[in-house]
Amino acid sequence: QVQLVESGGGLVQAGGSLRLSCAASGRTFSSYAMGWFRQAPGKEREFVAAISWSGGSTYYADSVKGRFTISRDNAKNTVYLQMNSLKPEDTAVYYCAALNSPTIAAEPQYYGMDYWGKGTLVTVSS
Repeated sequence: QVQLVESGGGLVQAGGSLRLSCAASGRTFSSYAMGWFRQAPGKEREFVAAISWSGGSTYYADSVKGRFTISRDNAKNTVYLQMNSLKPEDTAVYYCAALNSPTIAAEPQYYGMDYWGKGTLVTVSS
């Protein structure tokens, strides 16, 4: 069992930056691949970024490639999402998710993830 708690969301102007954190409980965090997803009002939850257990493999949605960076610190049981050059269309609730596998697909589907946090709201003003 893994419990996930996101933090770092907030209100930022377009062009600004935010760093989201996801703190995980459990001694086996390093054996899980991790992902970030987001859901805007009225839209389906969508993939943002993913990272393998070691951090050696990372994947991004085309819409955030070059602007967002996913990373993890297994010693701290934490995964991060650095978001730069934010756009109003990035406004959403951002969710951290864990997959009970050391590897993850390049574009994982939200329904394939095993554990979820409650989300943190990111609002980008124009």
